[in-house]
Amino acid sequence: MSGFDDVVNPFSPPTVDNPFADPAVQQVTKQTSSVQRGLEEYNPFADQPSPPAVNAIRTGGERKEPAVMPATQEPPPPYTRTTAAAPSANAAVNMTPADFQAALDRRQEELERKAAELQRREEELRNNTYNVRKNNWPPLPSNSCGLEPCFYQDINVDIPVDFQSVVRQMYNLWIFHFLLLLANMFIALIRVITYADIETFGLSMLYTVILTPFSFVCWYRPGYKAFRDDSSFSFMVFFFIFAFQMLVTTVMAFGTTGGGSCGLFKTITTFEAGGAKGIIVGLLMLSVTLGFITAVLLDFILISKVHRIYRSSGASMAKARAEFTTEIMKNEHVRGAASTAATAAVQSQFNQPSRSGGFP
Repeated sequence: MSGFDDVVNPFSPPTVDNPFADPAVQQVTKQTSSVQRGLEEYNPFADQPSPPAVNAIRTGGERKEPAVMPATQEPPPPYTRTTAAAPSANAAVNMTPADFQAALDRRQEELERKAAELQRREEELRNNTYNVRKNNWPPLPSNSCGLEPCFYQDINVDIPVDFQSVVRQMYNLWIFHFLLLLANMFIALIRVITYADIETFGLSMLYTVILTPFSFVCWYRPGYKAFRDDSSFSFMVFFFIFAFQMLVTTVMAFGTTGGGSCGLFKTITTFEAGGAKGIIVGLLMLSVTLGFITAVLLDFILISKVHRIYRSSGASMAKARAEFTTEIMKNEHVRGAASTAATAAVQSQFNQPSRSGGFP
């Protein structure tokens, strides 16, 4: 019966005075306190090896430190007038009044010297007569006894890319006409030696001297300016003078008697003279005749091409007249003459007496 006395009677009334005096509660409390004490003393990192970043790495018997990423370097601040002027401001604060005044004087002298240099360069540019677009045609040597080029031309610079080939054809055709005139004069000189034909040689030399610069100035340069400036007036001048050039070349190709050219008719006459002399001179004259005929054909092809470009560009006679009027009014001599004429007309109007014998 003593065993039953040691067992707690569940049917006995609870001990109200001390609830923790219950043996079951005391047992649970002891277990909880032991668990908490074990958690407090537990170290999770005690049995684990240190990380590689902490332990030294042994390689080949040498101890190396772990790799460390360098700290990010901030970029330098941007350059500003404030940062540039900061040292000078700090230096100015530390300067004495005398040193500060001396620095100001040096700065003033430097500014005055730069201003004088700029003024000198401006005067040189103002008084300089050098032209960037210096005349380059005709191409003459430097020691040409004072002769200088009269025109400036550069097809690659002045002419648009779409029209450069046409302008080059125009220039080559002018050179071809010049060479034909020289060949005509040379054959005419041979006729002077063989047939004493002084008249043909004199006229051929006159044609070479006159038509060469005339053709360059009167139809090649207007054609060049027409494509360079897109000028309807220059196109009109080119068409008019170039048509005259075609007419002259056609006449020289026929070679009438007294015409001054070794053309077709005079070549036939030379062949009819017979003999070895006549055949040789006739063949030379025939080559010049064929050259003139070729020049006429090339002239017709060129003027047709230029006219097609002229019509496609929207140019017209009215536009040419407007450009002509504008260019005339831009001329200082024309404006001066018009002003003088207008002044004279006004003065004559005021000085003219009235019908009653008095003045208006």
